[in-house]
Amino acid sequence: MANITRMANHTGRLDFILMGLFRRSKHPALLSVVIFVVFLKALSGNAVLILLIHCDAHLHSPMYFFISQLSLMDMAYISVTVPKMLLDQVMGVNKVSAPECGMQMFLYLTLAGSEFFLLATMAYDRYVAICHPLRYPVLMNHRVCLFLASGCWFLGSVDGFMLTPITMSFPFCRSWEIHHFFCEVPAVTILSCSDTSLYETLMYLCCVLMLLIPVTIISSSYLLILLTVHRMNSAEGRKKAFATCSSHLTVVILFYGAAVYTYMLPSSYHTPEKDMMVSVFYTILTPVLNPLIYSLRNKDVMGALKKMLTVRFVL
Repeated sequence: MANITRMANHTGRLDFILMGLFRRSKHPALLSVVIFVVFLKALSGNAVLILLIHCDAHLHSPMYFFISQLSLMDMAYISVTVPKMLLDQVMGVNKVSAPECGMQMFLYLTLAGSEFFLLATMAYDRYVAICHPLRYPVLMNHRVCLFLASGCWFLGSVDGFMLTPITMSFPFCRSWEIHHFFCEVPAVTILSCSDTSLYETLMYLCCVLMLLIPVTIISSSYLLILLTVHRMNSAEGRKKAFATCSSHLTVVILFYGAAVYTYMLPSSYHTPEKDMMVSVFYTILTPVLNPLIYSLRNKDVMGALKKMLTVRFVL
């Protein structure tokens, strides 16, 4: 934050202006209500999923432990951007101070980075469960799961600590209008009046590395899973393996596809409108879709939900 304070003192200003989604909408009030409903659904859906996994003994397995971590990340992820956006719309304010902008940037980078690695960890978990079922309790014991989850959070925070101070230390003398609804790195970097080409190259390489490692793990895991499933004699076993893996692959494609567009495509492919739409997809829609993907297609989760509702109805 010291860099942010120095930057603010250097420029003589403290506030960025978030242009946001609502200025481009013909019906901002209706859009606000829709986003608020989606926000509540994301929070409630992920909270219910975490509660089910915590309370139901049948869901005390590594796969569901990692799903609960994903839900926790999604709840935090959507809470970083949406509440401020809605509050600003209600209050008629569209300013964000440099320290607030830096904090928001750090949190979303940390959470997005953590989710990249968590999705890779979940793919590895499915590989061990399907390809080495007899060794699964040993290879994925509770201590290993905690270590892997902690590693995902740590690597995500490294991304936040690395990119946020550099981005916020640039002098901003062209414009303070961020053509976005939150402080995303590319949208803030473009406002700098200094040469950021080297930083953009380093950021690109960083993002390639952060995407390449998880994608390599995910691709290798699912290739080995497909080979193993192909050799299965049990049709029921193949069906269960495909159902479990297809849910995870759906989440991977949604999240990684948006990240590739935002951080890896050349600037010629980007416009403020496209960038905001893609950001809406992975910051607002993905957190509300994940619990639906993992619950509606999962008999264990649906069974635990029905059990919990039945108990409450009886009481």
